[in-house]
Amino acid sequence: MAYSFFLCVEASAIDANGHVNNVQYLHWMQEAAIAHADDTGCSAITKAMGASWVVRSHYVEYLRPAFVGDEIEIRTWVASMRKVSSVRKYQIFRKSDDVLLADGETLWVFVEAASGKPRPIPAEVIACLPPEEGSK
Repeated sequence: MAYSFFLCVEASAIDANGHVNNVQYLHWMQEAAIAHADDTGCSAITKAMGASWVVRSHYVEYLRPAFVGDEIEIRTWVASMRKVSSVRKYQIFRKSDDVLLADGETLWVFVEAASGKPRPIPAEVIACLPPEEGSK
């Protein structure tokens, strides 16, 4: 089941075009991912193992603009887990009309915190964030 993260668009997120800057969506995606990991206990387990997650790539498709004061819901879920990496998907909605503003995904890599080298994702971490392909 997708995790929902909520926020309200602040003036600092607006660009010269009068709507949310595209870079802000990446920031929100990361915030939602961290909140989901914190909520499931994955962040604490990962830290206790001396590990961390780093981003290898982001993909975002911008569909509609968002504006100051818009209430936003970011639905996120882990779509897949491989040996050292995980794909997390996102859908960003405006709550007032349930319009999809953006679709996105991030390829995260599980690494040793001290060295930054990839390491296999332990079963305990997978159990906290089981893949849910197609969840919405």
